[in-house]
Amino acid sequence: MNTDEESLEPNSDLIPQSGRVVGIDFGTARIGVAISDPGQSIASPMEIRQVQNPESDAKYFQQIAKVEQPAGFVVGLPLHMSGDQSKKSQEAVAFGQWLREVTGLPVAWHDERYSTAMAKEVCQQLGLSGAKRKAHLDKIAAQVILSSWLERKDRTGDQAVSLED
Repeated sequence: MNTDEESLEPNSDLIPQSGRVVGIDFGTARIGVAISDPGQSIASPMEIRQVQNPESDAKYFQQIAKVEQPAGFVVGLPLHMSGDQSKKSQEAVAFGQWLREVTGLPVAWHDERYSTAMAKEVCQQLGLSGAKRKAHLDKIAAQVILSSWLERKDRTGDQAVSLED
């Protein structure tokens, strides 16, 4: 996959420092969605989108952009433990590029390693199991991704995520 590195800058250069931000835990069957407060200090789980088709999914994200008026989107980037890209990370990049096209909003990518494990731990702490855990896991993972991005976006010296072939 040929991507330009500037489009993958993971933090505040792309997304304004104020206004809501929508976090995305991308999956081919389900997409977890979380949202921040306008001050970009707290992330909350929002919902899980069952992937349907490009037209329906575009309308869904356009509606989020219209109603929530976010400053941008943060898409979780599933890298290997070594930090190398994976097939899933390429799919997440393609999704983020599509999301930018359909909403006209900036998209940043953020390393999501451990987000699912952390989301599972949150579900366990909440006493969720079985079907309830599955019903909440992806949106909690999106919250974990967004929270992590919010915590580090003001750091100086952050590096661009490189997905060169």
